[in-house]
Amino acid sequence: MKARAGMPVLVAAILAYLASVALVIWGGTMLDAGRGLGALPLTLGIVWMVVGVFPFMGLKVIRPQEALVLTLFGRYIGTLKDEGFWFVNPFCVGVNPAAKTHLGQSGDVESGQKLQLALSAQGASSQMDASGKKISLKVMTLSNAKQKVNDCLGNPIEIGIAVMWRVTDTARAVFTVDNYKEYLSLQCDSALRNIVRIYPYDIAPNVDTTGDGEPDEGSLRGSAGVVSERIRKEIQQKVESAGLEIIEARITYLAYAPEIAAVMLQRQQASALIDARKMIVDGAVGMVEMALARLEENGSIQLDEERKAAMVSNLLVVLCGNRDAQPVVNSGSLY
Repeated sequence: MKARAGMPVLVAAILAYLASVALVIWGGTMLDAGRGLGALPLTLGIVWMVVGVFPFMGLKVIRPQEALVLTLFGRYIGTLKDEGFWFVNPFCVGVNPAAKTHLGQSGDVESGQKLQLALSAQGASSQMDASGKKISLKVMTLSNAKQKVNDCLGNPIEIGIAVMWRVTDTARAVFTVDNYKEYLSLQCDSALRNIVRIYPYDIAPNVDTTGDGEPDEGSLRGSAGVVSERIRKEIQQKVESAGLEIIEARITYLAYAPEIAAVMLQRQQASALIDARKMIVDGAVGMVEMALARLEENGSIQLDEERKAAMVSNLLVVLCGNRDAQPVVNSGSLY
C-alpha cells in the first residue's frame, strides 16, 4: 500500500469542490439566460459535488506511536505507522476488533478523539470513524483482577500481577486472534495460575520449584523476581503468535486468602517466637559458659558440681525469662 501526503490532496479536493460550486452557479445562470450551453457545467458541477466527498474519506491522521490497519474490500493491504497526515484509497477501512475493549489498562486509544486538523464535515466524519480503529504502539500496562490460587502446598492465596506489554506486529494482532486485548488478559490469568501452583507461599522443606529434582528455597514471597520472570516468559510464549511483546510482569498483590489468613498469621507468629527463643537460649548458654570459665580461671571461688548446677539454673532463669528476675538475698552461709 502506498500512502500519499494528505495536505496536497486536501487542498486539491477543496479547490475542486469550490470549482464545482462555481460551475453550478455559472451553469444555472446560463440556463436562466436561455443558453443551452449552461447544462454541461451545471451537470459537471453537480456530479463533482456528489463524487467529491470520496477524497475526504481517504484522509487519515496518524499520531506518534499509533498504527492503522487497512483493508480494501476485505483484503489486507497494509498498515499506516508513520506519523503525519496521509491520503489512502478512500474505500479502505480501518480494522481493530479491540477498539472498544477496555480491561482497566492504560494506553487504550479511545474512539471519537478530537482531530488535529480542521476538515470539512464529510472528512471529519470519516476521520472520526478511523480514529477509533487505531492501534496504540505504546507500552501499556494490564492489571487484571486479583485471583485466588492454591500454591504447591494447597494453601489458597490471593495474587495479582501487572503486565507491561505492547503491539509489535499489528497485522497479526488484528487477524490472528479475535480480540488481542481479551486474548492477552486470558493468557495472563492462565500463566499466573500455572506458575503460582509450582511455588509455596513461604519457604517450605522438600519442595522443588525449579524442576531439577532437588529441593530448594524458592517461594512466592521470597523469590518474587524469579516468579515474575517465569510468568513473563509463560505469557510471552502464549501471545507470540498474536504479535504482542511482554516487556515485564510484576507481582502487585500477594496474601493468604481470608479464610486461612488468621491461622497462617498465628503460625508465622509461633515460628517467629520459636526462632527468637532459640536465639535467646543460645546466647544464654554462651554467657553461662563464659561466666563459669571466668570464675574457674580466676580461682576466686571454688564450686562443686551441685553449686555449679544451681548457678547455671539461676543464670538461665534470669537470662531466658521474659520478665525481670526478683533477687533473693541470702544472709546466711553459703552452705
